[in-house]
Amino acid sequence: MLRTTIIFLTIYFSCSLGVTQNYKIGLLKYNGGGDWYSNPTALTNLIVFCNESTGSNIHTNYDEIDIASPELFNYPWVHLTGHGNVVFSEEEVINLKNYLIAGGFLHISDNYGLDPFIRKEIKKLFPNLDFVELPHDHPIYNEIYDFPNGLPKIHEHDNKTPLGLGIIYEGRLVCFYDHECDLSDGWEDQDVHNDSEETRLKALKMGVNILSYSFLGKYD
Repeated sequence: MLRTTIIFLTIYFSCSLGVTQNYKIGLLKYNGGGDWYSNPTALTNLIVFCNESTGSNIHTNYDEIDIASPELFNYPWVHLTGHGNVVFSEEEVINLKNYLIAGGFLHISDNYGLDPFIRKEIKKLFPNLDFVELPHDHPIYNEIYDFPNGLPKIHEHDNKTPLGLGIIYEGRLVCFYDHECDLSDGWEDQDVHNDSEETRLKALKMGVNILSYSFLGKYD
């Protein structure tokens, strides 16, 4: 009960108009050999852009978090990315599920190669739920910036359409997964991938939508 209260209070205060609360977001560390640490400049760039464009007050120094740690409950929004294998222990499954049920939000960004592994691990959390594709008129695509065609394509790999997928628990979107998009690559410093300013701006704006939507705690 205490953890649930902490999460909801954090989200409530961080979403109030005229935000003065300084809060942090987190990057999840995981086992299995995948590079959870990829895109090292991405989150800081997203935070700065979000603060400047919306007036939010997210701490620019994000934290790296062990999934099984009780400290997970101090972060209203956490991010997971990488290219390879992901393995959640039983302890991590329980902790991450409790975090999401309590009001936390998980954003997963597939850096190409993550998909077959992350789907199996998320299934451990919610065995009775599947990722569902969110329609293009879902509020996450127009929370701050309008994306009438859904998730933008940042990097091309297999000529597939980018998909915005979600886990919806008891009417609430608890996890948003961008697949075939490379969204967080677009948040990196420009010289990392040599993306155009237009491409980076699309990625950052979509990232702001995800952050803003999750903090508002809307139900679907």
